[in-house]
Amino acid sequence: MRILELDSDNIKYEAIRPEAEVYEEPEQKSVSVDDALLVLISIEEGDTVETGDTAVKDIEKFLKQLGRKTVVLYPYAHLSNNLARPKEAMQIINDMYKNISKEFKVYKAPFGWTKKPTFAIKGHPLAEQARSYGPKASEKIYKKVKPVEINTSIVRKSDWSGLAKEDHRTIGEQLDLYSFQEVSPSMVYWHPNGYTIYKQLIKFIRELEEKDGYEETSTPAIANTALWHVSGHFENYKENMFMFDTDMGQLGLKPMNCPSTILIYKSKKWSYRELPFRTATFDKLYRKEVSGALTGLFRVMEMTQDDGHIFLREDQIEEEAGRFLKFVKTVYETFGLKFTAKLSTMPDKHMGDEALWEKATKQLRSALEKSAMEYEIKDKEGAFYGPKIDFDVHDSMGRAWQCATMQVDYQQPLRFGLEYTAEDGKQHSPVIIHRAALGSVERFTAILVEHFHGKLPVWIAPTQVAVVSISEQVSDYAQKVYRELKENGIRTLLDISDRTLQYKIRDAKMHEIPYTVVVGKKEEESATLAVRMRDGTQKNQVKNSDFIAQLKTEIEKRYAIT
Repeated sequence: MRILELDSDNIKYEAIRPEAEVYEEPEQKSVSVDDALLVLISIEEGDTVETGDTAVKDIEKFLKQLGRKTVVLYPYAHLSNNLARPKEAMQIINDMYKNISKEFKVYKAPFGWTKKPTFAIKGHPLAEQARSYGPKASEKIYKKVKPVEINTSIVRKSDWSGLAKEDHRTIGEQLDLYSFQEVSPSMVYWHPNGYTIYKQLIKFIRELEEKDGYEETSTPAIANTALWHVSGHFENYKENMFMFDTDMGQLGLKPMNCPSTILIYKSKKWSYRELPFRTATFDKLYRKEVSGALTGLFRVMEMTQDDGHIFLREDQIEEEAGRFLKFVKTVYETFGLKFTAKLSTMPDKHMGDEALWEKATKQLRSALEKSAMEYEIKDKEGAFYGPKIDFDVHDSMGRAWQCATMQVDYQQPLRFGLEYTAEDGKQHSPVIIHRAALGSVERFTAILVEHFHGKLPVWIAPTQVAVVSISEQVSDYAQKVYRELKENGIRTLLDISDRTLQYKIRDAKMHEIPYTVVVGKKEEESATLAVRMRDGTQKNQVKNSDFIAQLKTEIEKRYAIT
């Protein structure tokens, strides 16, 4: 059995029609549930009622950790390619439905139906957990690949045929941005074009962070699991961690940056005058997921976050929250993305003094109001360690994506024994703000590619200008124009092949290059350019220097126009 647990703001599904010979009549054909744990389930060959009982115990434990009272069991065959027979699978899921404790409200999506789902997932770090059950789980995963000999038949890209033309995987293949290879499951192979986007996003955030007083750090990808015992991740997140035994003890790849960053703070003594200490990191993170839950760049096992941790005094929370609200606004306005904020308050199950919760929540609310930022209250939806603000961005297709987050954390400093010397000479515990603007760089890339339908703004486009020649006679001039653009830091492609001009222009358009510069005898004689825009309009007799100045302004200002 494989399950994916998602802590959700809202879960909607509509039963459309039966899709298999074995199906059940739905109790409700259309369901909408707020603030519930969604459990996607694939029943595999060899699973039993006992397998389901074990899963139910873990589901109930997770519900209690999250403080949720509602769960939705959702049959989802796509998590596995080793499915049980439908009758057996339906029976196990029905038994799980009956066995969930009476203290929870349980919904069950109908088995064997085509369903139209919409899931809005919460933004806290432990909102998603993937688990496998059954005695042969590890055998199913590992027996397919030989340990030494590489079978070249499996070294191939994922098959993305049949996807919608608006899907980032379809666009990514068309523009040669990235691929996934079966030898590295759900880890991105960035092609030169895609890696340019990746680097530009990090460069953009890095520049903003430097202006805002962040200091960049980096920590090892591997640490002894003792670190995550202290942080609490081992208890709450171990099913999603890559761990292995060595003669140096049990080690693991880091799924989150916070525990390692905390060790940097802990390595020296701090005075109240030195706070806030703002850190930023772009290290790779690794999270184990069940294969069927992985969808292109939206959900991967290796990722980069624009992660930040601010160590501060309690009286600095409002000011730092206000700074980050401005940061988020700058980021999303740069891309022309609309966004909304959500303030999540203390849940019933929480850690720490309620007076501190109230104080921190008031400070976050005040920061939102002073920034004139619209927001909604998510009552009792804070993380167990502190209140938070999450941000949803809205793309050109009307979809909302939870990306940025800012979480106030009282518990990690206590668990790690962090201190600073206060003005009164006594030792006090700092607070940590966990924050990210893009979230996962991979996921944000997918959002941008779909939002702009591949027509990325000039500053982030992999190739910004294509220089094409009308004939071989003007090859020297075309190369001169190409060199000038490259010397001015503009990402430029040169095509002086003997292909037709129509072919060259069409090829540049297919690759969504913002500008195509056409040079012929007339342009050479007048030392000018014919500049063709992505929408098909064209300006003639443009001076080289004017075009370069215009491009440099567009790139420097990071205009959102495409």
